Amino acid sequence: MMRRLLLLVMAVLTLAGTARASSWWDNYAPDNKRVRLTSTNLPIVWIEVDGQYIDRDNRITARMKIIHNGDGRLNYADTVAHPGQTIDYEGYVALRYRGSSSFGMSDKKPYSFRPLDKPLEQGGVKKKVNILGMGKDNNWALQAPYADKSMLRDLLAFELARPWMEYTPQGRFCELFLDGIYYGVYILTEVVSDGKHRLNLPDPGDSGDELTGGYIMEVDRAEGVTHVSRYHPVGSNGTPYNNRYIYFQYKSPDYEDLTRDQVNYIKGRIDQMETALWNYRPSGMATYEDYLDVANFIDYQLAEELAHNVDAYRLSGKFFKRRDSEDPRFKMVVWDMNLAYGNADYYDAWRTDTWIYKNTNYHLNNAGDAYMIPFWWYKLNSNPAYVAALKKRWAQYRRSNLRQERVMAVVDSLSSVLTSHGAEGRNSQAWPRWGVWVWPNYHVAGNYADEVAWLKQWITDRIAWMDSQLDYDPTAALPGDVNGDGEVSIADVNAVVDMILTGRTEPAGDVNGDGEVNIADVNFIMDVILNP
Repeated sequence: MMRRLLLLVMAVLTLAGTARASSWWDNYAPDNKRVRLTSTNLPIVWIEVDGQYIDRDNRITARMKIIHNGDGRLNYADTVAHPGQTIDYEGYVALRYRGSSSFGMSDKKPYSFRPLDKPLEQGGVKKKVNILGMGKDNNWALQAPYADKSMLRDLLAFELARPWMEYTPQGRFCELFLDGIYYGVYILTEVVSDGKHRLNLPDPGDSGDELTGGYIMEVDRAEGVTHVSRYHPVGSNGTPYNNRYIYFQYKSPDYEDLTRDQVNYIKGRIDQMETALWNYRPSGMATYEDYLDVANFIDYQLAEELAHNVDAYRLSGKFFKRRDSEDPRFKMVVWDMNLAYGNADYYDAWRTDTWIYKNTNYHLNNAGDAYMIPFWWYKLNSNPAYVAALKKRWAQYRRSNLRQERVMAVVDSLSSVLTSHGAEGRNSQAWPRWGVWVWPNYHVAGNYADEVAWLKQWITDRIAWMDSQLDYDPTAALPGDVNGDGEVSIADVNAVVDMILTGRTEPAGDVNGDGEVNIADVNFIMDVILNP
């Protein structure tokens, strides 16, 4: 009886301020429970809990079935009328709700699930399964795009960051049924974890090199067992906020699975990195480079700043460490972008003309938010060498996967997946929110086309502002780009070689400016390729 009373209080608090009839006792069913799906280009996911309440903390046994007939082929909800479809996965899963604001502030709830060999009640244990071609693992999430009405932001951020980051999660759009009710479009995604097909981290050992890796930590809220930084966040002038703290959550291994020596090691290693960062002065040596992968931190910063992510650096800031024999430095992973790309109406997140890392927003600094941006980013961006490398890396981005036309093509491709066979329309029937403000929307779109058009314009403005701040001129000719495709590659070498062999020289082939097209131009291009 007490548990049911507590659950009722939790539900009332969670749904305060919302006008919905559905609540925890019907597993937060959508407004419209009668949406029909006949065929779709997206995988179909069925979850059956037989009316059990899905909890946030304790997993329950559920049955899952996924139909995916392959890219470019339709999937059918009526499996009797359409027998012989490809079952991507069918079996038991350990299921719970997941997320912080994505749970508490959204009507549409996200899930965490782990495939099981048999029901939990029969002693079932998790098993590794290859789901939708993303590789075998036992830790998965069903993200529930709700505040992000485009439903694109997470996958967009992953796709734009993927060419640069050592690891970026994969995800697939799908359509979900829970106990026979259509729940809408979800994103079935990898969770940042240590598996072979993810970060591929070994379990840490007890001593020596094995003790040094692998670990996954996260800058986030003061929830569960955390390691508290010795150092406070700082403002844009470097002054510490002594009443604010930086918290690190233990993500992998779980804290309860760590030995005392392992806890002491990873805490000590974080302390060493932070001390090196804290003590850095522009006139001194950057000893922090021994503890963090500078190129990776630059790539992470550019991904977060491009998206102007309101949660960047301070929440869901996942980072990991391999064994010293492989790589002794910490590295970051991009995650949780549903409030990014101008989606949030607080802390100036909707703007295109400020830096998130500077902690300059008045409300973030003074309105009592407990979770500010770690001082790391102030220190890194006070290093002229780091800033120079940041600018150089941005130029590389802009000449390749962040070319304007390429970014817009990614947005169009992702949105087309959702509109070409009606998935977005069905989701909007289940969750009718067009023209309605949903926390924390800055732009309230009247329809899906409006939402995507606004997102594309926001990205265009953001890129232009970052170009101006990072000294990149998109109209300037790129030395070595003979064929004019926006990058320097072996194709440009081939173009110059062809000119030399045929005697058909063109001005574009004279990349070194000596008035001739010859082997010196080939050498120039090769140097650009090998030393970007």
